[in-house]
Amino acid sequence: MALAPSSWPRTPPALSPNRRKRRPDASPPPHHFHGPQTHSRLSQRLRRWCPPPPQARSVAFDMLNFLSGLLGGLRPKDNGLGLLKSWTAQSRDLTVVTDEENGTAHRLLDRRVKDSRKATLEAVKSQPRQKGEPFYKKAHKEARRNDGRLEEIGIEVKLYEEKHAEIRKLDKAVKEDLSGLFKRLTEEEENEVHDCFDAGGPSKVLVLHQPSNIEVSKEKFQCLRRGRWLNDEVINLYLELLKEREKREPKRFLKCHFFNTFFYKKLACGKNGYDYKSVKRWTTHRKLGYELIECDKIFVPVHKDVHWCLAIINMKENTFQYLDSLGGTDHNVLNMLARYIAEEVKDKSNKVIDTSSWHEEIVDDIPLQQNGWDCGMFMLKYIDFHSRGLNLSFSQKDMEYFRKRTAKEILKLRAD
Repeated sequence: MALAPSSWPRTPPALSPNRRKRRPDASPPPHHFHGPQTHSRLSQRLRRWCPPPPQARSVAFDMLNFLSGLLGGLRPKDNGLGLLKSWTAQSRDLTVVTDEENGTAHRLLDRRVKDSRKATLEAVKSQPRQKGEPFYKKAHKEARRNDGRLEEIGIEVKLYEEKHAEIRKLDKAVKEDLSGLFKRLTEEEENEVHDCFDAGGPSKVLVLHQPSNIEVSKEKFQCLRRGRWLNDEVINLYLELLKEREKREPKRFLKCHFFNTFFYKKLACGKNGYDYKSVKRWTTHRKLGYELIECDKIFVPVHKDVHWCLAIINMKENTFQYLDSLGGTDHNVLNMLARYIAEEVKDKSNKVIDTSSWHEEIVDDIPLQQNGWDCGMFMLKYIDFHSRGLNLSFSQKDMEYFRKRTAKEILKLRAD
């Protein structure tokens, strides 16, 4: 409890009925004020439940230090005002006020008031409330700050919606029937493939495809075994079989053109890395029976030293796609094909197409190889599934089956 200023008048002895007598030799008490107290039954019970310490009877008792001790050394947030009020709840002549002007702590004044609650409320006034900025203004400023980002988000949402629409369309196609794509080989077919995979015996021609004049010897056939890289003869013969499959059942498959493995090498062999004249005669109407502008998709195998990739010219959707089973990208390939198809259409169909407005798509959500030798097999299955208009619903675990199935189809010279 704070000391009272020395300028305050002391309470006359006659007005203090509870004043204690002190010995003549006792020192005068400090300037504390102890007003008359009334002890009701409730006050007595409170004192029994939460009794003040014996030192509280002393005029020199420091209540804040006492409260700090009760709280383990922590000073009460209200400087002990709450506990003080509980001790003096029945004393109607005591009022706790704060000297706000001088910034002093709480003081206990000895005066009588008619309504102690009203006096306490007037004395302990809350700090004046500061006027803050309205919430709607803060929200408006935040929205204006994010205007640029909102436009970017809107573009991203639109792109994702288009992508999801394409995925849903592909998923619908997948649900048609994939049983034929993963049909198990019969025991007879398994034995026939196993015999051809046997490297023993003299090398001989296993199959000859007369329309393309492509022959595959037993030695070349070994590339279809597990752990081997596919060679040009096997890949090109399989692409010829896919052409024949489309002619047999045009309603089941998209109208496609399948370039062989030598096309891109020839196209990119010029002095400046591009030579249309070297491949100009590859696609005459007399040879193909159609023009490339009539196709839905055009498949271009791309060989990079020891790795096979696939480029697709999607004539129906005006896009260039690049599929790499190792997840790589190559914009130069797509730029070269964009230049090629523009010249090809102008030369063969006498039409002008603006490929600068076409989209380049580096397809990254595709099945990827998990080893160092299945890139050619992945490329062939990319072509197979895309020519059907289906999603690429296969993975690395299917490669061993696809190798045997491709071997079986080459031996029979018929792609299923």
